[in-house]
Amino acid sequence: QVQVVESGGGLVQPGGSLTLSCAASGSIFSRYRMGWYRQAPGKQRDLVATIISGGITNYADSVKGRFTISRDNAKNAVYLQMNSLKPEDTAVYYCNAYLIGKNYWGQGTQVTVSS
Repeated sequence: QVQVVESGGGLVQPGGSLTLSCAASGSIFSRYRMGWYRQAPGKQRDLVATIISGGITNYADSVKGRFTISRDNAKNAVYLQMNSLKPEDTAVYYCNAYLIGKNYWGQGTQVTVSS
C-alpha cells in the first residue's frame, strides 16, 4: 500500500503564490506517474497536472503558464508551484500516485484564494 500525504495548503490573496508538497511512500517512487487534482465544492475532481519519471509534464489548460509541477525522486516528493492564483483556483487539492492501473490518493489539502 502506498501512502500519499499532501501539505502546504492555505489562504492566499488573488495574484498570490502557494506551493503544495506531496510525499509518497515506496521504494519504486520513481516509477509512479504523480499528479495533482482538485475538487471544488459541488464539482467533480479534475486534473491539474501530472509528471512522469522522465520529467514530462501535462497541465490543464486553466493552469498552464501559472502552475508548475516538479518531482524529486530522491525525496519521494512532488510539488506544485502555483502562481497568479485566482478565486476559481479555490478547491481541495489531491496528490495522486499512479502505477500499473492502481491509483493512490492523499487526504487532500484546502487552497482558498480570496481577498
